[in-house]
Amino acid sequence: MSGRALDWSLSIAGGVLLTLMTQANAVLAGHTDALYASWAAHAIGAVVASILVLALARRAPATAPGQGEHRAPLWYYLGGIPGALVVVLSAVAVNSELALAGTIALMLTGQVLFGTVSDHLGLLHTPRRQVTRMDLAVAGCVLAGSVLIVIGGA
Repeated sequence: MSGRALDWSLSIAGGVLLTLMTQANAVLAGHTDALYASWAAHAIGAVVASILVLALARRAPATAPGQGEHRAPLWYYLGGIPGALVVVLSAVAVNSELALAGTIALMLTGQVLFGTVSDHLGLLHTPRRQVTRMDLAVAGCVLAGSVLIVIGGA
C-alpha cells in the first residue's frame, strides 16, 4: 500500500473510531453522567496506552552513543486536556437534540476550520501555508453539510 493510500486509510479509520468512541461515551453518559463517562474512557485509555508503551519499549532500539535524548516540552503533555473536554462535551451533545450525526458533523466543522487557521498561522509547529479558495470552499461545504444534518435531524 502506498504512503498516500495508507494515510487516507488511517485517517478514515481514525474518523470511524472517533465516531464509535463518541457513541460509546454518550451511551455511558446516558446511564451515568458525562463526567463519569469521561473518567471511564480515559482510565481505559490509560491502561491500554500503558500496555502498549510497555510492549513497545522492549522493542525500541537503544539510543546511539552521542545522541542525547530529545524531550518534548512539558506543555505538550497538556494535549490531554482538550481530549478530555471533547469526551465530556460530545457525550453531552450526543444526548441532546443534535444526536450523533449532528455532533460529529459539527465536530468535523470545528476541526476543518481550526486546521485551516492552524495551517495558515503555523500554529502548534505546523508548516505555514496560504489558505486557498479550495480550502474556503471545503470549509463552506463542510459547514453547509453540518447545517443540513443538524436542521434535517430536528
